[in-house]
Amino acid sequence: MNISPKIALLLIAIGFSTAQAETWQLEQRSPFNALVQEVEPLSLTPLSKTEQAWKLCVLVPHLKDAYWIGINYGLSVQAKALGVSFDMFEAGGYDHKARQLAQLGECLKEDYDAVLLGAVSPDLLQSLPHDFSKPVLALVNKLDDPRVTTHIGVNWFEMGSRIAGAIKARFGSNGANAGPSATVALLAGPESAGGTELVEQGIKESLQGSKLSIGAIRHADNNRHLQREQLLQVLESAMPDAIIGSAVAIEVAVNQFGQTPPSKPVVLGSSYFSPAIARALQRGKIAAASDDKVVLQGRLAVDLAVRTLQGDKDFGDIGPAIVIRTANNSAASQLNESLPPAEFYPVYSQSSAAESKSSAADGKNQAAKP
Repeated sequence: MNISPKIALLLIAIGFSTAQAETWQLEQRSPFNALVQEVEPLSLTPLSKTEQAWKLCVLVPHLKDAYWIGINYGLSVQAKALGVSFDMFEAGGYDHKARQLAQLGECLKEDYDAVLLGAVSPDLLQSLPHDFSKPVLALVNKLDDPRVTTHIGVNWFEMGSRIAGAIKARFGSNGANAGPSATVALLAGPESAGGTELVEQGIKESLQGSKLSIGAIRHADNNRHLQREQLLQVLESAMPDAIIGSAVAIEVAVNQFGQTPPSKPVVLGSSYFSPAIARALQRGKIAAASDDKVVLQGRLAVDLAVRTLQGDKDFGDIGPAIVIRTANNSAASQLNESLPPAEFYPVYSQSSAAESKSSAADGKNQAAKP
C-alpha cells in the first residue's frame, strides 16, 4: 500500500534526530469514518517545537470517568512540552448537545487558534451550515461532517469486536466449547452516544456464528450508581456466563461480585481501559479489556492540531493500535501511554510558557508600582 504525500509528512522527524527522539507507533485507517477500515502502521516523531504559542480550545462530553481524564492528561503533557495553551470545557454529558454547540460557538468566536472536539454526537455539526473560521479536529468520538478531515482516536467498532473475541477465547476457540445456553450480558454506556453504538455492533458481529449469545443489553450513563442498577437488574433476571461492558460497568461488577459472589463463574470483559480495570486485571478479577491508549491519543491530538496550524492538512483517521489487556500485559511499566499517574487531577486551563512569563512580568511590574 503506497503512502500518500500527506501521510508521509507524518514520518518526517522535526527537531531532534530520530536516534534520540521519542517515536509514537500509530495506525492510519481508511476509508475515513468507515465502520470497517484498512490499517497502515506508521511511526511518528512528535514535534519538539512550534512556530508560535498556539492556543487550543478543547471540548469534551464530560470528565466523569478515567477515560476522558486520561485524554486530559495526554493533552496537558504535550501542550506543556510544546509551549502551547488550552482551555477545556465539559458539555456535562452526552445528552447536552445544545450546550456543546454553544461552547463550540464561543470557541470559534474567541481567540483560540484551533478546536479539538470530543463530540457528544456524530451529527453535532449538522445545524452549522457555514464554514469554520479555524481548524476543527475530531477528538476520540466520530464526527460525520465533511469539514472535519482529521479524527484522532480508534475505531470503536473494532474496540467492541476485539473484546468480544477475547471473551470468546475464554470459552474455547470461537466460543465453540461453550454450551448452547452460554449467554453474554452487555452493560453499555449511554445509548447511541459516544462509541457505544459502534462497540455494540462490533460485539454482535464478533459473536455471530459462536455459541455465545447476547442475553441482555442495558444502557446507562457511565455513572457508578446507574450502572449498578443495570447490573442488579441483569443478575435478578438470569445469571449470565459473561458480561461485557464499559469500564465503569465492569468496575461495578468486580465490586459487586467481591461483596456477593455469583452462583457460578462469570467472565468479565471491559470495552475500554481505566486504572481500576488495570488493577482488576492484575488481580485476576476480569479476563480482558480493550485499551486504546488514551494518554497517547491526547498527546497526538495536540501534536496534530499544531501541525495543522503550521500548514499540514487532512490527517484522516489516525491513532494508536488497540491492545487487548490481560493479566499478562497490564503491569504499570507497560501502561505509560494508557493511564495517567494516580496523583493527576484534571487540568481545565493550561497557559503556554510565553503566557506564564508575561503574567509573571506583569505581576512584578504591578508590585513595583508605588
